[in-house]
Amino acid sequence: MNSSPQESAASTATASAPTHQVKVRAPELIGRRWMNSGGKELSLADLRGKVILLDFWTFCCINCLHVLDELRPLEEKYNKELVIIGVHSPKFEFERTVEAVDQAVERYQVEHLVLDDPDLVTWQAYTARAWPTLAVIDPEGYLVATLSGEGHGAGLGEIIEGLIEEHSAKGTLHSGDGPYVPPPAPETDLFYPGKVTRLPSGNLLVADSGHHSLVEYDAAGQTIIRRIGTGERGAADGAFASASFSEPGGITVLPDDVAAQAGYHLIVADTVNHLLRGINLDAETVTTIAGTGEQHMVGAIDNVRGTHGTVGRYNGPALDVKLSSPWDVLFVPTTAEVVVAMAGNHTIWSFAPETGAIRLLSGTMNEGLTDGDAETAWFAQTSGLDLGPDGDVLIADSETSAIRRLNPATGAVETIVGVGLFDFGFRDGPAAEARLQHPLGVKSLPDGSIAIADTYNGAIRRYDFTTNEVSTLARGLREPSDIFVVDGSDSQTNESGEAELLVVESAAHALTRVKLPKDAQRVDEGALTSKRPSTEIASGPVSLSVSFTVPAGQKLDDRWGDPTFLQVSSTPPELIVSGGGGAEGLRRDIVINPELESGVLHVSARAAACDGEPGGEIPLHAACHLYQQDWGIPVDLVAEAPAELNLDLRGA
Repeated sequence: MNSSPQESAASTATASAPTHQVKVRAPELIGRRWMNSGGKELSLADLRGKVILLDFWTFCCINCLHVLDELRPLEEKYNKELVIIGVHSPKFEFERTVEAVDQAVERYQVEHLVLDDPDLVTWQAYTARAWPTLAVIDPEGYLVATLSGEGHGAGLGEIIEGLIEEHSAKGTLHSGDGPYVPPPAPETDLFYPGKVTRLPSGNLLVADSGHHSLVEYDAAGQTIIRRIGTGERGAADGAFASASFSEPGGITVLPDDVAAQAGYHLIVADTVNHLLRGINLDAETVTTIAGTGEQHMVGAIDNVRGTHGTVGRYNGPALDVKLSSPWDVLFVPTTAEVVVAMAGNHTIWSFAPETGAIRLLSGTMNEGLTDGDAETAWFAQTSGLDLGPDGDVLIADSETSAIRRLNPATGAVETIVGVGLFDFGFRDGPAAEARLQHPLGVKSLPDGSIAIADTYNGAIRRYDFTTNEVSTLARGLREPSDIFVVDGSDSQTNESGEAELLVVESAAHALTRVKLPKDAQRVDEGALTSKRPSTEIASGPVSLSVSFTVPAGQKLDDRWGDPTFLQVSSTPPELIVSGGGGAEGLRRDIVINPELESGVLHVSARAAACDGEPGGEIPLHAACHLYQQDWGIPVDLVAEAPAELNLDLRGA
C-alpha cells in the first residue's frame, strides 16, 4: 500500500454509542416494486409495531453478499419481531433490470422482503453513500441507527434486543408473523451454476452453486453421473453423499504427482463457507484444506494495527487462517501452487497443496484498479482465473469491469482491459477504449487470444494480444460466469471438428455450447459510468474526516500505535492536488483541483478494536476485529459548497 507523508490529524474514533437527541421519522419506502411480499405493496405504516432493518445492497457487491449471510441468524432468531427489507440499489446498468433483480433475489436465496429501488429514491432518502448500508427503524417508525459496511451482526443483535425490550414494555411491539411470502422453488438440474472444469476421466465437473453441491456430467455435458454434496447449505467433510458446501465456485485439477502428495485430486473454492476443500475422486471424500470457516475480517493479515497502513504478508498453515469468499482457484505449473481469487477482500492468494501452506500473493485489501507490485496492487472482487499464453495468470476483476494479468512468482499485476470501479459499458475496439460490464470468467483460446465471460452484458468477448483489441464472439446469454474450451479434435464432445466454447450460462441454469465464429462482431453500445447522486464540495482545501464508533464490549486496539488508517485517491487522479495516499488517523486535509468540475473521491477507512472494556487492558487472547469501509463518492465542485466531507464508519 502506498503511504504518503502528508500531515494526518488525530483520529475521530470514539468509544461511545451513538446518541439520538431528536427523534427522526424514517422516510417512506419508495421503489419500483416489492418482492417476496406475495404481490402486496407495503408502506412503513403497514409494518408499524415491528423492528425494521433496511439493508441497502446491490448484487454485484461482495460485501453486500457477506451481509446477506450475516443477517440469516438475525432473521431466524427474531422472526416474530423483526422485518428485514433489502433495498436493492443498483450500481451497474444491468442491475437496474427487472429480470436481473429477480434472478439475484432467487440466486442468493434472499428470504426477506426486497424493495426494488432502481432510481435510488429510497437510497437518497436515507442518505446512503456506500454499499452496504444498514438502517434500523423502531416499532414506532423512528430511525434509530445507521451503519455502513459489513461485520455488524453482533452490534445489530444488541440494537434489536434493546428495541424489543423497550417496546415490549411500552406495548408498542407487535410479535407475530411478518409479511414475507416465500416464492416457489424452481426445479432444475442446475441452479445458478458458477464454474466448470474437465476431470482426468474426460467428464465435466460443474459447481452447482445454488444447489450447494458439485455435479459430474459425462464428457458431452448432457448426462449427470453423480452429485458431490447433499445439496443443503453446510460445511461438513466426509463422503460425497454426506459432505456439504455453501455456494461453491471455482474448481482446479491437480497434476497426478501433486495429487498423490496432497491426498486429493481437486481443489474447490467453497465461497460462502470461506474455505478451500479437497476432493479425492477415488475415495469419494471431501476434506477442508484451508480456512477456519470464519470470514476474514482481520484474519490472515494480522497486526495491521500500528503498521502505517502496510499489511503483514501471511505465509503459514492454511487451516489456521480465515479466508474471505474465495471465488476461483487455478493450479499454476511454474510455481506448483494454486492461485486463489479472494473476492471478499480484493486480494490474490497462493496455496501449496504439498505443504498445506497458504500466502498472501498480491493486493492490499483496498478495492480499486491499481497496477504495480504485490504490495501496492489493488483489485476489486477477483472472480475468474486462467493461465495466459505466456504463463501469467489472467484475472477477471469483476467490480472494475477489468481483465488483469498477474505474475504468479512475484505477484505484480497489470491491466489489459478496464478503467476503474465506476466505469463500464459494452464497447469493442482498442483495449484502452473498450468496456466490459462485471466479467466473472476468463479463458485462454487456442489461438493465443482470451475469451471473457462478460457477465452483465450477457456476452462472450475476445481480447487479441496481437492487435490489442476487444471484439464480441457471442451475445444474448444469461449471465455467463465461466468458459470451457471444447477442443475440435475431441470426438466425444464435438463431432463437427469445429472449435466450440462450453459456457456456464448461470441465470439459465445451463451449460450452453457456443461455436467460435470465423469473424467476431464489433459492438459499440457506449461507455458508461455509475450514476449516483453527487455530493457538492468546494474546490481548494477540504477537510475530510471519518468517525468511528467502537461497539459495546470492545475498545480501540492501540497497543501498536494509532489503530486507524485512511486511504484517499480519486478519479481522475488529478482531482486531488495534495493529500492523497494512505496514512494513520481518520482525518485528512486534501486540496481539490479548482480547474475541474467533478470527479469521484475514493475513500477507504479502517479501524481495529479488540474485546475488552474501555479504559481497561485488552485481555490476553482477546478476539480482535478490523472494521473497514470503502466509499466511491461522486463530487461536484461548487464555489459556495462546504469545504468539508464527513463520513461514518460504524462498528455498532
